[in-house]
Amino acid sequence: MKNSELIEKLKCDRNLSDDEFKVLLESDAFDEFLYRAADEKRRSIYGDEVYIRGLIEFTNYCRNNCYYCGIRRDNKKVERYRLTKEEILTCCEEGYRLGFRTFVLQGGEDSYYTDTLLCGIISEIHEHFSDCAITLSVGENSKESYRNFFNAGATRYLLRHETADAEHYQKLHPYSMSLDNRKRCLYTLKEIEYQVGSGFMVGAPYQKTEFLIEDLRFLQKLKPDMIGIGPYITHTDTPFASFENGSMLLTLRLISVLRLMFPYALIPSTTALGTIHSQGRELGLKAGANVIMPNLSPVGVRKLYSLYENKICTGEEAAQCRGCLEQRVKSAGYRIVTSIGNRIKEIE
Repeated sequence: MKNSELIEKLKCDRNLSDDEFKVLLESDAFDEFLYRAADEKRRSIYGDEVYIRGLIEFTNYCRNNCYYCGIRRDNKKVERYRLTKEEILTCCEEGYRLGFRTFVLQGGEDSYYTDTLLCGIISEIHEHFSDCAITLSVGENSKESYRNFFNAGATRYLLRHETADAEHYQKLHPYSMSLDNRKRCLYTLKEIEYQVGSGFMVGAPYQKTEFLIEDLRFLQKLKPDMIGIGPYITHTDTPFASFENGSMLLTLRLISVLRLMFPYALIPSTTALGTIHSQGRELGLKAGANVIMPNLSPVGVRKLYSLYENKICTGEEAAQCRGCLEQRVKSAGYRIVTSIGNRIKEIE
């Protein structure tokens, strides 16, 4: 099968065999055709529009001890912080003024933020910015908690599964965590009718191509509204300090694959891509991504939310970041739009 034929098959069928996926992911021979097909597909649905999400990293406390994460519970070198409701609302006010219509509240799994406290924050954001969408990314919770957050006004939830292979999952996490529970949370979120985002790391320690194919198969079952992937980036103060970073090229390849498999998905070009390569986010857009998530957190805490090292844009004011991104997106051939970016219903 010619290179272009394999990509055409993926484009038409939204699927390949495991062997075909393996060939595609392990070779750069298909990249030119792959990127072009993915960009054509996203333009046929979303045009040149890029949606922006205002990211507010409101706590770097976390009860978990994931081996790859810089804010893991046992990292004693982290300077911890929590934002107050007033500080979070101030971030939203500035973001709204800059044209953001979706706010993403992201944090470690921090028991300080009880359901009552977090629901109060969500409700107040919803009341003050009624034309905005509220997205949460606060990890694994009970069905009751997820329902409380939804009733308070949060309608979107981001929870990466990280890896769909159970053995690989346990190599990345302590035994107090399980892939089964992560999956349970994702399906619970869908049951409540959140718009759900999932995803995985590319180039994580011990990862094999076969695990990435398992990730694609899991996403086929889950059918998320948003799929976030990014290269693994190491952090000195973790057990994985000696591992190499993930590959930007493999990440771009997978973004294109995901665009062709899930044409209607919202796919971000992540900060991790921009961290690993100066043009990473632009390349991600050209590979089929259509979302960017600038940081609205107070500048004073941005460096403290260090999931990985050398994260970009930690010293920029929100307005600076917004203006810079506008130009970067334009230079890549796209345009930022002010919209909550509701999912487009696919017509089967």
